[in-house]
Amino acid sequence: MRIITANVNGIRAAAAKGFFPWMTAQQADVVCIQETKAQADQLTDPAFHPRGWHVYFHDAEKKGYSGVAIYSRRKPDRVIRGLGWPDMDAEGRYIEARFGPLSVVSLYLPSGSSSEERQAVKFGFLERFMPWLRSLKRKRRQYILCGDWNIAHKEIDLKNWRGNLKNSGFLPEERAWMDELFGPAGFIDTFRRINQQADQYTWWSNRGQARARNVGWRIDYQVATPGIGATVKAASIYRDQRFSDHAPLIMDYDYEL
Repeated sequence: MRIITANVNGIRAAAAKGFFPWMTAQQADVVCIQETKAQADQLTDPAFHPRGWHVYFHDAEKKGYSGVAIYSRRKPDRVIRGLGWPDMDAEGRYIEARFGPLSVVSLYLPSGSSSEERQAVKFGFLERFMPWLRSLKRKRRQYILCGDWNIAHKEIDLKNWRGNLKNSGFLPEERAWMDELFGPAGFIDTFRRINQQADQYTWWSNRGQARARNVGWRIDYQVATPGIGATVKAASIYRDQRFSDHAPLIMDYDYEL
């Protein structure tokens, strides 16, 4: 089973840069997209509905903002939009597709980089999200939560970590939250399970030739419950083409969807 997650920073912009021909050539089973920045009624063109794919959107109420999507080869048994939190569901941050005993989620956590107010929103999300995640472990389902988590976990996960110790995305409280996620809460960072190398980034600033110099952050993850997390076989970050300020994260699992 191959799963791809990609923050496209505008699905229409990414489409214009060739994202969908690339996607359909990847032999993926499920593709999770974040920051669609569009409403479903703006995406009726066949380019956004490739033949052989089932497509599901969860849009933000605000036009041109946030939004997540799932593309899958197999039709899901059920699709769940939102977490049941009106404030966050209005921002289009969660969509889940269920395939038998496995759930694949496209997730876009809030960013706190624009203001103190948004950082407070992010902390509020994290405070609610951890008990919710822990509740998943008590269910008889396996989960892969794909997306832009907007947090670099460890020093190895961003190039200029010393200069970002007081910046959103690498704050001590955020990193401690990730410590709990991958520690006591029992979830698996599937990429780090098989790749411990430095300089593995999925996002780069548009300033200062950051991408060309690989001065980046690893903030896009596929986070899994232990059973399915143990089946991960391969991981890669696709950088040959540029569809957005993020790069797609491609993961293979020893699992038949």
